[in-house]
Amino acid sequence: TSSHLPPGRSEAVARTPLLDELALAGREHLEREYVAAYDRKAQFDPADDLEELRSRGLDAASTLIDFGAGTGTFAFAAGSVCRHVIAVDVSPAMVAAIEAKAAREHVPNVEGLQAGFLSYEHCGPPVDFVYTRNALHHLPDFWKGIALSRIADVLVPGGVLVLRDLVFSFELAEAEERIAAWLDLAAAEQPEDGWTRAELERHVREEHSTFSWLLEPLLDRAGFEIADADYGTAAVYAAYVCVKRHD
Repeated sequence: TSSHLPPGRSEAVARTPLLDELALAGREHLEREYVAAYDRKAQFDPADDLEELRSRGLDAASTLIDFGAGTGTFAFAAGSVCRHVIAVDVSPAMVAAIEAKAAREHVPNVEGLQAGFLSYEHCGPPVDFVYTRNALHHLPDFWKGIALSRIADVLVPGGVLVLRDLVFSFELAEAEERIAAWLDLAAAEQPEDGWTRAELERHVREEHSTFSWLLEPLLDRAGFEIADADYGTAAVYAAYVCVKRHD
């Protein structure tokens, strides 16, 4: 039983949300073969995000929760700086990869935990930082709002949320043109080298990426001030730095 759960309750029964986050995660995220090749496919360098958080006060006394931690690329980078990282992912295969790496590389301050935005149960004092990358889009907008409220609940007043995800920062009339341009620009030729056009098209059809002008009011309602927002050149990917209000 995790130290972040009330005594006597297991991770599996800690919370019974109305939405099955595991079913929304995508079957590929549950497959060991996909997880083993995920880092190459994602091609993610955590350096810029880590530097952003360090500039916001992340240090050796901090605790950070990484929601949708995947194989732990960011969690382990943050673990080199801060006291404790809770790497949360809904996929058992992803959590197994995190735990194996933590054991292999002798990193005791990165803790893998199987849960989602809606099923995670936090015990202990509120944390200083929350990070989430390419995970919130798995939830429909109603549940994004609930998830953001739950994130605010685990943060101290003034705590920082860094949110990176596929977010559409254009008007409705631009959607067809913008999505087509993005597909032409971003699609990889081979699946092992990134997300192919077919995979990106499936994302648009089947997943729940939203518009910036819908997500930002949800952040506000959840209790966050947006300190910084970067929509990128293609206007299909956004990076937010948010601060939990003191009120």
